[in-house]
Amino acid sequence: MLPWTALGLALSLRLALAQSGAERGPPASAPQGDLLFLLDSSASVSHYEFSRVREFLGQLAAPLPLGPEALRVSLVHVSSQPHTEFSFSQHSSGAAVQDAIRAAAQLMGDTNTGLALAYAREQLFAEAAGARPGVPKVLVWVTDGGSSDPVGPPMQELKDLGTTVFIVSTGRGNLLELAAAASAPAKKHLHFVDVDDLHIIAQELRSSILDAMQPQQLRASEVTSSGFRLAWPPLLTADSGYYVLELAPSAEPGTKRRQQLPGNATGWAWAHLDPATDYDVALVPESNVHLVRPQHLRVRTLPEEAGPERIIISQARPRSLRVSWAPAVGPAAALGYHVQFGPLQGSAAQRVEVPAGHNSTTLQGLAPGTAYLVTVTAAFRSGRERALSAKACTPDGERSRAPRPTPPGAGGRGP
Repeated sequence: MLPWTALGLALSLRLALAQSGAERGPPASAPQGDLLFLLDSSASVSHYEFSRVREFLGQLAAPLPLGPEALRVSLVHVSSQPHTEFSFSQHSSGAAVQDAIRAAAQLMGDTNTGLALAYAREQLFAEAAGARPGVPKVLVWVTDGGSSDPVGPPMQELKDLGTTVFIVSTGRGNLLELAAAASAPAKKHLHFVDVDDLHIIAQELRSSILDAMQPQQLRASEVTSSGFRLAWPPLLTADSGYYVLELAPSAEPGTKRRQQLPGNATGWAWAHLDPATDYDVALVPESNVHLVRPQHLRVRTLPEEAGPERIIISQARPRSLRVSWAPAVGPAAALGYHVQFGPLQGSAAQRVEVPAGHNSTTLQGLAPGTAYLVTVTAAFRSGRERALSAKACTPDGERSRAPRPTPPGAGGRGP
Protein backbone atom coordinates (compact mmCIF):
# COMPACT_ATOMS: atom_id res chain seq x y z
CA MET A 1 0.00 0.00 0.00
CA LEU A 2 1.39 3.41 -1.03
CA PRO A 3 2.03 6.04 1.65
CA TRP A 4 -0.29 9.07 1.47
CA THR A 5 2.50 11.31 0.12
CA ALA A 6 3.33 8.86 -2.70
CA LEU A 7 -0.36 8.31 -3.48
CA GLY A 8 -0.98 12.06 -3.59
CA LEU A 9 2.01 12.53 -5.90
CA ALA A 10 0.77 9.77 -8.21
CA LEU A 11 -2.74 11.26 -8.32
CA SER A 12 -1.34 14.74 -8.99
CA LEU A 13 0.84 13.39 -11.80
CA ARG A 14 -2.11 11.51 -13.31
CA LEU A 15 -4.28 14.63 -13.15
CA ALA A 16 -1.56 16.72 -14.79
CA LEU A 17 -1.17 14.16 -17.58
CA ALA A 18 -4.93 14.07 -18.15
CA GLN A 19 -5.13 17.85 -18.28
CA SER A 20 -2.22 17.99 -20.75
CA GLY A 21 -3.99 15.48 -23.04
CA ALA A 22 -1.39 12.70 -22.66
CA GLU A 23 -4.13 10.20 -21.78
CA ARG A 24 -6.46 11.27 -24.57
CA GLY A 25 -4.34 10.18 -27.53
CA PRO A 26 -2.59 12.50 -29.99
CA PRO A 27 -2.38 16.15 -28.93
CA ALA A 28 -4.29 18.87 -30.76
CA SER A 29 -1.14 19.75 -32.70
CA ALA A 30 -0.85 16.23 -34.17
CA PRO A 31 -1.18 16.22 -37.98
CA GLN A 32 -4.57 15.40 -39.40
CA GLY A 33 -5.23 13.77 -42.73
CA ASP A 34 -6.46 10.79 -44.71
CA LEU A 35 -3.76 8.42 -46.03
CA LEU A 36 -4.64 5.83 -48.67
CA PHE A 37 -2.30 2.98 -49.59
CA LEU A 38 -2.78 1.69 -53.16
CA LEU A 39 -1.37 -1.83 -53.28
CA ASP A 40 -0.70 -3.71 -56.53
CA SER A 41 -2.45 -7.01 -55.85
CA SER A 42 -2.59 -8.23 -59.45
CA ALA A 43 -1.08 -11.33 -61.02
CA SER A 44 1.83 -9.27 -62.39
CA VAL A 45 3.27 -9.29 -58.85
CA SER A 46 4.76 -12.51 -57.48
CA HIS A 47 3.61 -13.86 -54.12
CA TYR A 48 7.03 -13.08 -52.69
CA GLU A 49 6.99 -9.46 -53.91
CA PHE A 50 3.45 -8.99 -52.60
CA SER A 51 4.42 -10.24 -49.15
CA ARG A 52 7.47 -7.94 -49.04
CA VAL A 53 5.43 -4.88 -50.06
CA ARG A 54 2.71 -5.79 -47.57
CA GLU A 55 5.30 -6.00 -44.78
CA PHE A 56 6.78 -2.63 -45.85
CA LEU A 57 3.40 -0.86 -45.71
CA GLY A 58 2.73 -2.31 -42.27
CA GLN A 59 6.08 -1.06 -40.97
CA LEU A 60 5.46 2.32 -42.62
CA ALA A 61 2.09 2.78 -40.91
CA ALA A 62 2.86 1.38 -37.44
CA PRO A 63 4.67 4.46 -35.97
CA LEU A 64 2.29 7.03 -37.51
CA PRO A 65 0.16 9.08 -35.08
CA LEU A 66 -3.13 7.46 -36.00
CA GLY A 67 -6.42 8.25 -34.31
CA PRO A 68 -9.95 9.59 -34.90
CA GLU A 69 -8.72 13.19 -34.68
CA ALA A 70 -5.29 12.58 -36.21
CA LEU A 71 -4.28 10.43 -39.21
CA ARG A 72 -6.52 7.77 -40.70
CA VAL A 73 -5.43 5.03 -43.08
CA SER A 74 -7.22 2.99 -45.75
CA LEU A 75 -5.93 0.23 -48.05
CA VAL A 76 -7.19 -0.36 -51.61
CA HIS A 77 -6.09 -3.26 -53.86
CA VAL A 78 -5.25 -2.89 -57.56
CA SER A 79 -6.64 -5.84 -59.51
CA SER A 80 -9.21 -6.44 -62.25
CA GLN A 81 -11.60 -4.49 -60.02
CA PRO A 82 -10.48 -2.26 -57.11
CA HIS A 83 -11.20 -3.57 -53.63
CA THR A 84 -11.10 -1.86 -50.23
CA GLU A 85 -9.27 -3.97 -47.64
CA PHE A 86 -10.25 -1.57 -44.84
CA SER A 87 -11.74 1.94 -44.73
CA PHE A 88 -10.45 5.07 -42.99
CA SER A 89 -12.72 4.68 -39.97
CA GLN A 90 -12.02 0.98 -39.39
CA HIS A 91 -8.72 1.14 -37.42
CA SER A 92 -7.52 3.85 -35.04
CA SER A 93 -4.02 2.66 -34.06
CA GLY A 94 -0.81 1.90 -35.90
CA ALA A 95 -0.71 -1.65 -34.51
CA ALA A 96 -4.24 -2.37 -35.73
CA VAL A 97 -3.46 -1.04 -39.21
CA GLN A 98 -0.25 -3.07 -39.35
CA ASP A 99 -2.12 -6.26 -38.43
CA ALA A 100 -4.82 -5.52 -41.03
CA ILE A 101 -2.22 -4.96 -43.78
CA ARG A 102 -0.40 -8.18 -42.89
CA ALA A 103 -3.70 -10.09 -43.14
CA ALA A 104 -4.47 -8.78 -46.65
CA ALA A 105 -4.59 -11.53 -49.30
CA GLN A 106 -3.41 -11.08 -52.89
CA LEU A 107 -6.35 -10.86 -55.32
CA MET A 108 -4.49 -11.63 -58.60
CA GLY A 109 -6.27 -10.53 -61.82
CA ASP A 110 -5.37 -7.66 -64.17
CA THR A 111 -3.40 -4.52 -63.24
CA ASN A 112 -6.18 -1.96 -63.78
CA THR A 113 -4.45 0.86 -61.94
CA GLY A 114 -6.38 3.64 -63.69
CA LEU A 115 -9.65 2.11 -62.54
CA ALA A 116 -8.26 1.78 -59.00
CA LEU A 117 -7.11 5.42 -59.00
CA ALA A 118 -10.59 6.62 -59.95
CA TYR A 119 -11.96 4.46 -57.14
CA ALA A 120 -9.33 5.81 -54.72
CA ARG A 121 -10.34 9.37 -55.61
CA GLU A 122 -13.92 8.58 -54.59
CA GLN A 123 -12.79 6.93 -51.35
CA LEU A 124 -10.48 9.81 -50.36
CA PHE A 125 -13.32 12.32 -50.58
CA ALA A 126 -16.30 10.19 -49.52
CA GLU A 127 -17.51 10.59 -45.94
CA ALA A 128 -19.27 7.23 -46.27
CA ALA A 129 -15.80 5.65 -46.57
CA GLY A 130 -14.61 7.42 -43.40
CA ALA A 131 -12.86 10.28 -45.23
CA ARG A 132 -13.08 13.75 -43.68
CA PRO A 133 -13.67 17.03 -45.48
CA GLY A 134 -11.10 19.77 -45.05
CA VAL A 135 -8.12 17.58 -44.08
CA PRO A 136 -5.01 16.86 -46.23
CA LYS A 137 -5.22 13.85 -48.55
CA VAL A 138 -2.20 11.63 -49.30
CA LEU A 139 -1.94 8.67 -51.68
CA VAL A 140 0.95 6.17 -51.51
CA TRP A 141 0.96 3.95 -54.60
CA VAL A 142 3.29 0.95 -54.57
CA THR A 143 3.70 -0.60 -58.04
CA ASP A 144 5.94 -2.86 -60.08
CA GLY A 145 5.82 -0.18 -62.79
CA GLY A 146 3.13 -1.54 -65.10
CA SER A 147 -0.59 -0.95 -65.66
CA SER A 148 -3.18 -2.46 -68.00
CA ASP A 149 -5.07 0.85 -68.41
CA PRO A 150 -4.15 4.57 -68.58
CA VAL A 151 -2.96 6.12 -65.31
CA GLY A 152 -2.44 9.77 -66.29
CA PRO A 153 -6.00 11.22 -66.40
CA PRO A 154 -7.32 9.74 -63.11
CA MET A 155 -4.04 10.59 -61.34
CA GLN A 156 -4.26 14.19 -62.55
CA GLU A 157 -7.81 14.44 -61.22
CA LEU A 158 -6.56 13.29 -57.83
CA LYS A 159 -3.82 15.91 -57.80
CA ASP A 160 -6.21 18.60 -59.03
CA LEU A 161 -8.32 17.90 -55.94
CA GLY A 162 -5.31 18.61 -53.72
CA THR A 163 -4.06 15.05 -53.12
CA THR A 164 -0.33 14.60 -52.50
CA VAL A 165 0.85 11.54 -54.46
CA PHE A 166 3.85 9.40 -53.47
CA ILE A 167 4.91 6.57 -55.80
CA VAL A 168 7.17 3.65 -54.86
CA SER A 169 8.22 1.56 -57.87
CA THR A 170 9.72 -1.86 -57.19
CA GLY A 171 10.15 -2.59 -60.92
CA ARG A 172 11.73 -0.76 -63.77
CA GLY A 173 8.71 1.21 -64.91
CA ASN A 174 8.76 4.29 -67.13
CA LEU A 175 10.63 7.07 -65.34
CA LEU A 176 8.98 9.89 -67.30
CA GLU A 177 5.46 8.52 -66.85
CA LEU A 178 5.88 7.87 -63.12
CA ALA A 179 7.56 11.25 -62.57
CA ALA A 180 4.58 12.93 -64.24
CA ALA A 181 2.15 10.92 -62.11
CA ALA A 182 3.83 11.74 -58.78
CA SER A 183 3.46 15.09 -57.06
CA ALA A 184 6.13 17.68 -57.73
CA PRO A 185 9.01 17.69 -57.15
CA ALA A 186 9.46 14.12 -58.33
CA LYS A 187 12.73 13.65 -56.44
CA LYS A 188 10.75 13.91 -53.18
CA HIS A 189 7.64 11.99 -54.19
CA LEU A 190 8.98 9.19 -56.44
CA HIS A 191 11.16 6.29 -55.24
CA PHE A 192 12.70 3.47 -57.31
CA VAL A 193 13.82 0.69 -54.99
CA ASP A 194 14.28 -3.09 -55.09
CA VAL A 195 11.58 -5.00 -53.26
CA ASP A 196 14.16 -6.36 -50.77
CA ASP A 197 15.42 -2.84 -49.98
CA LEU A 198 12.09 -1.16 -49.22
CA HIS A 199 13.03 -0.75 -45.58
CA ILE A 200 15.75 1.72 -46.62
CA ILE A 201 13.21 4.37 -47.64
CA ALA A 202 10.66 3.75 -44.83
CA GLN A 203 11.80 6.53 -42.50
CA GLU A 204 12.24 9.11 -45.28
CA LEU A 205 8.85 8.31 -46.80
CA ARG A 206 7.16 8.42 -43.39
CA SER A 207 8.63 11.87 -42.72
CA SER A 208 7.49 13.10 -46.12
CA ILE A 209 3.96 11.83 -45.46
CA LEU A 210 3.85 13.68 -42.13
CA ASP A 211 5.14 16.85 -43.82
CA ALA A 212 2.31 16.59 -46.35
CA MET A 213 -0.17 16.34 -43.47
CA GLN A 214 0.97 19.52 -41.75
CA PRO A 215 -1.93 21.92 -41.20
CA GLN A 216 -0.07 25.10 -42.27
CA GLN A 217 -0.19 24.23 -45.94
CA LEU A 218 -1.51 26.41 -48.75
CA ARG A 219 -2.70 24.15 -51.57
CA ALA A 220 -3.96 24.60 -55.12
CA SER A 221 -6.54 22.38 -56.81
CA GLU A 222 -8.96 22.37 -59.76
CA VAL A 223 -6.26 23.91 -61.95
CA THR A 224 -7.49 24.87 -65.44
CA SER A 225 -6.17 27.06 -68.26
CA SER A 226 -7.90 30.14 -66.79
CA GLY A 227 -7.87 29.68 -63.03
CA PHE A 228 -7.43 27.51 -59.93
CA ARG A 229 -8.78 27.11 -56.43
CA LEU A 230 -6.76 27.73 -53.25
CA ALA A 231 -7.37 26.10 -49.88
CA TRP A 232 -5.74 26.42 -46.48
CA PRO A 233 -6.53 25.21 -42.93
CA PRO A 234 -8.08 27.58 -40.36
CA LEU A 235 -5.28 29.90 -39.23
CA LEU A 236 -7.43 32.73 -37.85
CA THR A 237 -11.01 33.28 -36.73
CA ALA A 238 -13.52 35.89 -37.76
CA ASP A 239 -12.70 37.81 -34.55
CA SER A 240 -8.91 37.47 -34.58
CA GLY A 241 -8.00 39.00 -37.95
CA TYR A 242 -8.28 38.75 -41.73
CA TYR A 243 -6.32 37.52 -44.76
CA VAL A 244 -4.75 39.36 -47.65
CA LEU A 245 -4.41 37.11 -50.70
CA GLU A 246 -1.94 38.25 -53.37
CA LEU A 247 -1.52 36.92 -56.90
CA ALA A 248 0.97 37.93 -59.61
CA PRO A 249 2.47 36.34 -62.75
CA SER A 250 5.97 35.14 -61.89
CA ALA A 251 7.37 37.01 -64.90
CA GLU A 252 5.54 40.24 -63.98
CA PRO A 253 5.56 40.63 -60.19
CA GLY A 254 4.50 44.28 -60.50
CA THR A 255 1.06 43.38 -61.86
CA LYS A 256 -0.24 42.12 -58.54
CA ARG A 257 -3.87 41.40 -57.68
CA ARG A 258 -5.08 41.51 -54.07
CA GLN A 259 -8.12 40.11 -52.31
CA GLN A 260 -9.05 40.66 -48.64
CA LEU A 261 -10.88 37.79 -46.96
CA PRO A 262 -12.36 37.36 -43.45
CA GLY A 263 -10.49 35.42 -40.78
CA ASN A 264 -12.82 32.41 -41.02
CA ALA A 265 -12.15 31.93 -44.76
CA THR A 266 -10.36 28.74 -45.84
CA GLY A 267 -10.43 29.03 -49.63
CA TRP A 268 -10.64 31.25 -52.69
CA ALA A 269 -10.86 30.70 -56.46
CA TRP A 270 -8.87 32.83 -58.92
CA ALA A 271 -10.36 33.19 -62.41
CA HIS A 272 -9.68 35.02 -65.70
CA LEU A 273 -5.99 34.03 -65.71
CA ASP A 274 -3.71 33.43 -68.68
CA PRO A 275 -3.09 29.86 -69.88
CA ALA A 276 0.28 28.12 -69.45
CA THR A 277 1.49 30.80 -67.00
CA ASP A 278 3.30 30.58 -63.65
CA TYR A 279 1.61 32.54 -60.85
CA ASP A 280 3.05 33.37 -57.42
CA VAL A 281 0.51 33.30 -54.61
CA ALA A 282 0.94 34.75 -51.11
CA LEU A 283 -1.49 34.22 -48.22
CA VAL A 284 -0.83 36.89 -45.59
CA PRO A 285 -2.69 36.48 -42.26
CA GLU A 286 -3.19 39.86 -40.52
CA SER A 287 -3.86 39.60 -36.78
CA ASN A 288 -3.27 41.65 -33.61
CA VAL A 289 -3.84 38.56 -31.47
CA HIS A 290 -0.96 36.31 -32.57
CA LEU A 291 1.66 36.15 -35.30
CA VAL A 292 0.99 33.79 -38.22
CA ARG A 293 3.59 33.68 -40.95
CA PRO A 294 2.63 34.21 -44.61
CA GLN A 295 2.48 31.20 -46.91
CA HIS A 296 3.65 31.13 -50.50
CA LEU A 297 2.87 28.91 -53.48
CA ARG A 298 3.62 28.84 -57.21
CA VAL A 299 0.92 27.49 -59.51
CA ARG A 300 1.08 26.98 -63.28
CA THR A 301 -2.15 27.16 -65.25
CA LEU A 302 -2.81 24.54 -67.90
CA PRO A 303 -2.34 25.25 -71.61
CA GLU A 304 -5.38 26.70 -73.34
CA GLU A 305 -7.92 24.07 -74.28
CA ALA A 306 -7.55 23.35 -77.97
CA GLY A 307 -10.66 22.16 -79.72
CA PRO A 308 -10.88 19.71 -82.63
CA GLU A 309 -9.13 20.61 -85.87
CA ARG A 310 -9.34 19.55 -89.52
CA ILE A 311 -12.69 17.82 -89.68
CA ILE A 312 -12.46 15.12 -92.35
CA ILE A 313 -15.52 13.61 -94.05
CA SER A 314 -14.95 10.17 -95.52
CA GLN A 315 -16.85 7.04 -96.55
CA ALA A 316 -19.70 9.17 -97.89
CA ARG A 317 -22.71 6.99 -98.67
CA PRO A 318 -26.31 7.91 -99.44
CA ARG A 319 -27.39 7.38 -95.83
CA SER A 320 -24.18 7.66 -93.79
CA LEU A 321 -20.99 9.69 -93.38
CA ARG A 322 -17.76 9.02 -91.53
CA VAL A 323 -16.56 12.05 -89.50
CA SER A 324 -12.97 12.30 -88.15
CA TRP A 325 -11.05 15.11 -86.48
CA ALA A 326 -7.69 15.87 -84.89
CA PRO A 327 -8.26 15.34 -81.14
CA ALA A 328 -7.44 17.73 -78.31
CA VAL A 329 -4.25 16.48 -76.63
CA GLY A 330 -1.91 17.47 -73.78
CA PRO A 331 -2.64 18.37 -70.14
CA ALA A 332 -5.92 20.01 -71.20
CA ALA A 333 -7.16 16.98 -73.14
CA ALA A 334 -10.91 16.84 -73.70
CA LEU A 335 -13.16 14.82 -71.41
CA GLY A 336 -15.20 13.82 -74.45
CA TYR A 337 -16.82 15.08 -77.65
CA HIS A 338 -20.32 15.51 -78.98
CA VAL A 339 -21.08 15.62 -82.69
CA GLN A 340 -24.17 17.52 -83.78
CA PHE A 341 -25.47 17.24 -87.37
CA GLY A 342 -28.50 18.35 -89.32
CA PRO A 343 -29.57 19.34 -92.88
CA LEU A 344 -28.53 22.82 -93.98
CA GLN A 345 -32.09 23.38 -95.20
CA GLY A 346 -33.83 22.38 -92.00
CA SER A 347 -33.94 22.86 -88.24
CA ALA A 348 -33.93 19.26 -87.03
CA ALA A 349 -30.52 18.24 -85.60
CA GLN A 350 -29.19 15.06 -84.01
CA ARG A 351 -26.36 14.54 -81.53
CA VAL A 352 -23.88 11.72 -81.01
CA GLU A 353 -21.63 11.40 -77.90
CA VAL A 354 -18.02 10.29 -78.45
CA PRO A 355 -15.86 9.36 -75.40
CA ALA A 356 -12.39 10.77 -74.72
CA GLY A 357 -9.61 9.01 -76.61
CA HIS A 358 -11.72 8.60 -79.79
CA ASN A 359 -11.70 11.00 -82.71
CA SER A 360 -14.17 9.62 -85.24
CA THR A 361 -17.74 8.41 -85.56
CA THR A 362 -20.19 7.32 -88.27
CA LEU A 363 -23.37 9.35 -88.73
CA GLN A 364 -26.27 7.08 -89.65
CA GLY A 365 -29.83 7.57 -90.88
CA LEU A 366 -29.04 10.39 -93.31
CA ALA A 367 -30.97 11.40 -96.41
CA PRO A 368 -29.42 10.81 -99.86
CA GLY A 369 -28.30 13.82 -101.85
CA THR A 370 -28.51 16.17 -98.85
CA ALA A 371 -26.10 18.82 -97.54
CA TYR A 372 -25.41 18.64 -93.80
CA LEU A 373 -23.75 20.89 -91.25
CA VAL A 374 -21.57 18.84 -88.87
CA THR A 375 -20.26 20.39 -85.62
CA VAL A 376 -17.71 18.63 -83.38
CA THR A 377 -17.50 20.05 -79.83
CA ALA A 378 -14.83 19.15 -77.23
CA ALA A 379 -15.78 19.41 -73.53
CA PHE A 380 -13.11 20.16 -70.90
CA ARG A 381 -12.78 19.80 -67.14
CA SER A 382 -13.04 23.57 -66.70
CA GLY A 383 -16.57 23.49 -68.12
CA ARG A 384 -15.51 25.19 -71.33
CA GLU A 385 -16.22 23.86 -74.80
CA ARG A 386 -14.44 24.30 -78.15
CA ALA A 387 -16.23 23.58 -81.44
CA LEU A 388 -15.48 23.30 -85.15
CA SER A 389 -17.99 22.92 -87.99
CA ALA A 390 -17.84 21.60 -91.54
CA LYS A 391 -20.25 21.01 -94.41
CA ALA A 392 -20.79 17.53 -95.83
CA CYS A 393 -23.03 16.12 -98.53
CA THR A 394 -24.35 12.62 -98.98
CA PRO A 395 -24.35 11.27 -102.57
CA ASP A 396 -27.62 10.76 -104.37
CA GLY A 397 -28.87 7.21 -104.10
CA GLU A 398 -29.58 6.73 -107.81
CA ARG A 399 -26.42 8.46 -109.02
CA SER A 400 -24.25 6.37 -106.76
CA ARG A 401 -25.14 3.29 -108.78
CA ALA A 402 -23.20 2.18 -111.88
CA PRO A 403 -24.58 3.89 -115.05
CA ARG A 404 -26.73 1.77 -117.34
CA PRO A 405 -25.51 1.24 -120.94
CA THR A 406 -27.19 3.50 -123.50
CA PRO A 407 -29.04 1.66 -126.33
CA PRO A 408 -27.64 2.29 -129.83
CA GLY A 409 -29.19 5.30 -131.51
CA ALA A 410 -30.90 6.51 -128.30
CA GLY A 411 -30.57 10.15 -127.31
CA GLY A 412 -28.50 11.63 -130.13
CA ARG A 413 -28.14 12.10 -133.85
CA GLY A 414 -28.32 9.21 -136.18
CA PRO A 415 -25.67 8.50 -138.72
